[in-house]
Order: sequence, then structure tokens, then C-alpha cells
Amino acid sequence: MTDTPPAQNQVPRQPARSTPFGVYTRPEHNAISSIEIVAIALSAVWLLASAIFFLMQPPAAPADTSDGGLRFLMTMLVVFLPVGMIWVAATAARASRVMREESRRLQAAIDAIRHAYIAQQQGQSIDGDSSVSRKLDEIAAAARKTESTLAMFQTRRDAAARPAIAAKAPVTEDQPTLALETQASDLSQPLSHDDFIRALNFPETAEDEEGFAALRKALKDRNASQLVQAAQDILTLLSQDGIYMDDLIPDRARPEVWREFAQGARGRTIAALGGIRDRSSLALTNARMKQDPIFRDAGHHFLRRFDRAFSAFEKEASDAEISALADTRTVRAFMLLGRVAGTFD
Repeated sequence: MTDTPPAQNQVPRQPARSTPFGVYTRPEHNAISSIEIVAIALSAVWLLASAIFFLMQPPAAPADTSDGGLRFLMTMLVVFLPVGMIWVAATAARASRVMREESRRLQAAIDAIRHAYIAQQQGQSIDGDSSVSRKLDEIAAAARKTESTLAMFQTRRDAAARPAIAAKAPVTEDQPTLALETQASDLSQPLSHDDFIRALNFPETAEDEEGFAALRKALKDRNASQLVQAAQDILTLLSQDGIYMDDLIPDRARPEVWREFAQGARGRTIAALGGIRDRSSLALTNARMKQDPIFRDAGHHFLRRFDRAFSAFEKEASDAEISALADTRTVRAFMLLGRVAGTFD
């Protein structure tokens, strides 16, 4: 008993294969579908009707040879042209169905890729948020340490120095009286422009001693500390959407435009200050501004604090200091929120 060899022209059917987006089965486009069945039925009906029509016609009178040829040609057109149109329509319908199937399959693959990309981006955003949160926590810890040191100094002066003075002999009239109740604001030196600029840029790393020193000095100044805290809040909220000031490269504006802003100019006059052109950051910030009331309040609070602080800074700052300030992270956040809030429109 001999084995019969398989036919050489027979193509094995491909099994369904698993893909990252589900099980993919190659569509059987060669099978007869309902479209071909309908086309065959219509063609048969038309041919049968044409045959009945011409067979029922009475015999025509003999005519010229040229007229007979023309009549035969018209008869063929009447019989077979509708059949050809039926199959053209059937072919177009089948191609449209195949395209719809491929479009649905492609859309499913695109959706799966989009979901995978979003999941990957969210994982990276969590890692980036953790590093930024650590950095901001370090800054907040340094600020709390500075505030606790100041509070400790005031407490020791009130609780320890005064009883020691009271334990001494009474002050005679020959001894002059001293003003011991000195406020911490009187002891602190005025904040320099360099420290103000460095504080608004925030420390680069945990080892940035100059940055932390400038930040501590800024936190002792009332107006500067309010702006620093407002900037820290808004930078933290922006980082939740993956928006980091180091990634933004704004267009630089001339110091004269910044001075016009400090003097009260708004709208198109200071449009050059809205130098942030990153569309994704603008879109995310605009959506957050509309949907998140906490973010909206923090953003408007930051814009007001920056307006007041910069108006006071501009009166004594040089053009070089204004240009240096415009390159800080705080000013980049101001450019971004100013464009979203319509400050430069």
C-alpha cells in the first residue's frame, strides 16, 4: 500500500496566530460571499429576461447588411452591458467590505499601541514625579529648618535671656536702658538681587549649597518668601502632568519689555514675554486650568505674587539682572501660566 503524495498546487491554510493585540486570523477573501451570490442571481435574471424578450419578438423584415450589424451590436450591448455593471458594483462592494475589515483591525491595533504607550508614559511619569518630589521635599526641609532655627532663636531670647536679666541687680539710674526686643526682620540683611534670582531658580541638586543659602535668605524676606512658596506650589502641580521647567526653552524678551510689564502694561504690548511655544505643555496646562479649581487658584495666586514682586524688583534692577531673572524656573512658569491665562493677549 503506497502513500498518495499531496497535490503540489495545494496551499496549506495558515492557522490563527497570536499577536500582542489578540488572535489574528487571515480573512478568507477567496470564498464566495453574499455579494457574489447576489451578483450571480441578478446576472441570471437579466440574461433570462433578455432571452425571453428577444425570443418573443416577431421576426424582423429583411434589412441591409449594415443595419443588421448595427442591430446585432446594439443587442449585445443591451444584453451584456448591464451584466458588466452588476459585476463592477459587486467588485466595488467586496473591496469596500475588505477595506472596512482591515480598517477595524488597524484601529484595534492602534488602540492597543496607544494604551501601551500611555501605560509606559505613566510609569515614567511616576519615576519622574518621585525624583521631583524628593527634590522639592529637600527644599521644603531646608526651609523648615531655617524657620525652626529662627523660631528657636526668638524663643531662647525670650525665655532664657529675660530671666537672667531679671536675676541681676536692679538697674540704677546711671545705667542706660537697652532695647532688647529686636525683631528677626531687623536683624536680617536686605535680600540682594543675586540671591533673589538664585532663589527663584531653586537649587539644582541637593549639594547646591549656594542655591540653598540663597533660598534661606529669600525665605527670611517676606515678599520674596511669598513668591517662592507660590512658585514651589505651582511647580509641584505642573510636575504632576509631566511638565518640567528644565524641558521648556522660551524665546527671550528684551529687558525693555519686562520693564513695561512691571509698569503696568498688558496685552499685545508685552506679547513677547509669552515665549513658551511648547504645544503639549500649553494644552495640558490649559486643560488643567479649566478642570482643576485647586490648580486654577494656585496659578492665579502665583501670577499675582510674581506681579507684585517683579514690580518692586524692576525699580532697582539692571538690564543684566532682569535678563538673568528671565532665565529662572519661576519666570518660565510665569510665561507658561501667563499665556494660558491670557496675560499677553
